Amino acid sequence: MAEPPQKWGKRPDGSALGGAVDFLLANARLVLGVGGAAVLGIATLAVKRLIDRATSPRGEDDAKLDPTCLEDGWKELSLLKATPHLHPQPPPAPLSQPVPPPASAPAAAEGPGDAHPRDPDARTSPQLSCPVPLCLTFQEKLLAFERDHVAIPAADKALAKQLAGDISLELQAYLRGKFPALPFGALEPGGPLYDGLQAGAADPMRLLVPLALEPGLWGLVPGMDTVAADPRCWALRRTQLEFHPRGSSPWDRFLVGSYLSPRALLELLRQALAASVNWPAIGSLLGCLILPGVASPELLLEVRHGHLELCIAVLPAVAAAGHLLLARPLEGLAGNLWVQDWYPAEAARLRALDEGDAGVRRRLLQLLCGVCRGHPMLGQLGRGPLTQVVLHLGEAAANWAEEALGERFLQALEELVGSLERASLPGHFNPCVNLLDNLSAEEIDAIGYALYSGLQEPERLL
Repeated sequence: MAEPPQKWGKRPDGSALGGAVDFLLANARLVLGVGGAAVLGIATLAVKRLIDRATSPRGEDDAKLDPTCLEDGWKELSLLKATPHLHPQPPPAPLSQPVPPPASAPAAAEGPGDAHPRDPDARTSPQLSCPVPLCLTFQEKLLAFERDHVAIPAADKALAKQLAGDISLELQAYLRGKFPALPFGALEPGGPLYDGLQAGAADPMRLLVPLALEPGLWGLVPGMDTVAADPRCWALRRTQLEFHPRGSSPWDRFLVGSYLSPRALLELLRQALAASVNWPAIGSLLGCLILPGVASPELLLEVRHGHLELCIAVLPAVAAAGHLLLARPLEGLAGNLWVQDWYPAEAARLRALDEGDAGVRRRLLQLLCGVCRGHPMLGQLGRGPLTQVVLHLGEAAANWAEEALGERFLQALEELVGSLERASLPGHFNPCVNLLDNLSAEEIDAIGYALYSGLQEPERLL
């Protein structure tokens, strides 16, 4: 053991505690071992420096405020905190006694997958690397939502198109065999999935059932000129009755007054799809399950193939005078009118605009449809109003690169809020049509409030 200093009171700095510190440091290695002496040395060195600075003469004030000295003090304290606590080693056992086997580590006994180690020192040891939380921008969150909830895998797209094509062929063969007197045209599957506008698997695919009308026997009447006064619709009037009386056309069986009634045609096809078509046999042939939607007023087919679920809307259609007219279930006086379908023109216009400047208008429409579909209130908007908003913004001179997708998304929400405040959203190709007419005042207020709240915190919509 080292000898204690003989003259503690005669140190140059006049501190008797410094000698005691030197004595402890000199004998700590024999008592505590190398590790314990290192920890004790660092601790006492920091205390000793504090004591020396406190007892130093006033002439050394400048040295006490020296930045290098302060920096050394912070380094010592941080080194003291980072030094792990070492247990004192027990004295060696006599050589005559057998040496016990080393105890297994607690982590090894608990297994590599144990997330809660039993060693208390492991819980108190400092974490050398902590994960830094990522702060994503709204643009990045929007792209992540598109990837996770909007985009459809290419394999699912190909399978959906194949199933829709096979079902259309089977249904076409059935209609020609069941109603040989009715000249149905070739069934044409289409819709957002074929035009790059599909948002998830919930949007129904379109299966058009064209009616081959005789030329010269049918004329178009604008919906505003009928008793319904509906600008969305057209009436198909039977003409040339003096030369071609009733019964000379196979479609005369669906006349109501002098007009071809889509309601009567829908009722015929509904009964056929629900009761006559052998869907189990067709589904077994195609390797899927096909169920007609009996609860919906529209003609719907629900298709399930493994994890893939499809919804196919069967739409009787008439092409006349450059217009595409669909048979849709309407209420009131408009029940015998045909609805003009603007979807092909809208999809073609969006595609042309995107091809002109490599824009992302169709992706914006997909995002809007995906966000609104998952919202309890915004789901009432439907695809029609969202398409009109994107078309209106798409015609304006703005940046439509991918980097501006988040900005265009917020701008579309602002356009929707403005339209709801006015309770008016005119159609892009027919300004006489207000696409918000089917919503009540209470529904408009609820949707407007949801959109306004979404503008304050847009991340909550995703």
